[in-house]
Amino acid sequence: MLFIAHSYSNFQKESIDSVAKYFNKCSVLIESNPIAEISNYINIPYLKQFNLNYKIDLSGSPVNVNVQTTPMLYAPLDSQYKKLGEKHLKKVEQKISETNIDFDIIHSHFTWSSGYVGAKLKEKYNVPFVVTAHGFDIYLLPFKDEEWKEKIEYVLNSADHIITVSKSNLRCIEKLNVRSPVSQIPNGFNSNLFYPRDPIKCRKYLNLPLDKKIIVSVGNLVEVKGHKYLIQSIKSMVESRSDIQCYIVGWGRLDKKLRKLIDKLGLRNHVKLVGGKPHNEIPYWMNACDLFVLPSLRESFGVVQIEALACGKPVVATHNGGSEEIIVSEDYGILVEPGNYDDLSKKIDLALNKKWDTKSILNYSNKFKWDIVAAEVHQIYEDVETKLTKGDYKLLQ
Repeated sequence: MLFIAHSYSNFQKESIDSVAKYFNKCSVLIESNPIAEISNYINIPYLKQFNLNYKIDLSGSPVNVNVQTTPMLYAPLDSQYKKLGEKHLKKVEQKISETNIDFDIIHSHFTWSSGYVGAKLKEKYNVPFVVTAHGFDIYLLPFKDEEWKEKIEYVLNSADHIITVSKSNLRCIEKLNVRSPVSQIPNGFNSNLFYPRDPIKCRKYLNLPLDKKIIVSVGNLVEVKGHKYLIQSIKSMVESRSDIQCYIVGWGRLDKKLRKLIDKLGLRNHVKLVGGKPHNEIPYWMNACDLFVLPSLRESFGVVQIEALACGKPVVATHNGGSEEIIVSEDYGILVEPGNYDDLSKKIDLALNKKWDTKSILNYSNKFKWDIVAAEVHQIYEDVETKLTKGDYKLLQ
């Protein structure tokens, strides 16, 4: 298997690792931008999320997974991003040649630019190609302008099978001129990492207060994640209760702006931006909290929600496209209107005061274990092999 991806951490790593058992060897090529490594020496929060230390997590990797990078310089501009496909392809082909990578099937994570690379490699090597449309690459990019639409449609129509993680994403694909078969398969969670742990021990490990109601949110600090509404909702809450402590985990371009908002609202003692954290530390944050909050304006899925549920924690999330497909019952969480900090404040307060059935939450989360999800993905691999290669390329049975 050859995986083309933008990171080998979090859900992309776990997706790759979960299906690796079906193959003799998995080669993983990760796109990287050397510019981001400046953040190793200069504190630039926006670049940290693109730093290789953040993008590649080799802990616990299967022995048959080999991860390599395909570095290329580019500026974070739309005009540069549109040209990234050919540049990415050139670097991947160079790496394949230099390291003698052999593969019988290609799986690209995200339609651009990894999907473009996968489509071109399929044409050159005549092997099956699967692409997963995760989020912005399907609900945003093809609807920005006609050029983007053509690029994404080319990738999707080149694929022997398309996977997407939510029904809302599927509806976006249905708006495009796409002929390839599509399956909706959710992301999963790593049950070796995300499971109930002692909250007191987790709080002590993270040096968090033991006498507060703790709210945790995890996500990149970008507009679409809606963190400013979470901060504003905390302002409303602390006017009537002083036991609230909110921790926002993540890097991003809005770091300084959100810190200014916290200062402006006088919330330094109630809201903390703690930066991005290694994936294997996130379970401690999930278990330390009383409530997980996802205030996003738009989500394709929101894997952090199922990770919180797997730790037995209830979730307050917005009607954002993905969350309503996860929080399908008020036994597991509460949904609010996106961009409405007043509604968010009321629902957070309601959730903090509610007696939750932890066992029910944990039982529900089990359906999202990666082993279950991986079996569905593997079936797609077998289907495309049967239909397209006529036995020329044999997957490990």
